[in-house]
Amino acid sequence: MSEDFVPTGAARNPEFNSVKAKKAASHPKRPGEKCRAAPGTYIPIVNQNKCEGKRECVEVCPYSVFEVRKIDDTDFEKLSFFGKLKSRVHGRITAYTPKSDLCNACGLCVVACPEKAIELVKRV
Repeated sequence: MSEDFVPTGAARNPEFNSVKAKKAASHPKRPGEKCRAAPGTYIPIVNQNKCEGKRECVEVCPYSVFEVRKIDDTDFEKLSFFGKLKSRVHGRITAYTPKSDLCNACGLCVVACPEKAIELVKRV
């Protein structure tokens, strides 16, 4: 991973797609600190009412922060009426961030998400 938008110390993500990551890196409204933040300074938050589980976040994240899987029943119950409908249509698949402590605030996931379901929030 020698691209300038992915730091040398980035975790090896076996699903990393450098073409998609490069496109996301060139987005003019890319938030965050372009992979320069200390790990865990920012947390990617997924709005599960919007997420369709298309895996773009998984493919552009150099730190393997995301996983896409079936939504937990407790999380499904928290969805809005339309969120539940959308979730069912898309096979009840959504993104989770089990390794959010590895996030370096690249912002790639935010601009790559077709549903605009991810935001970076600075940890306080």
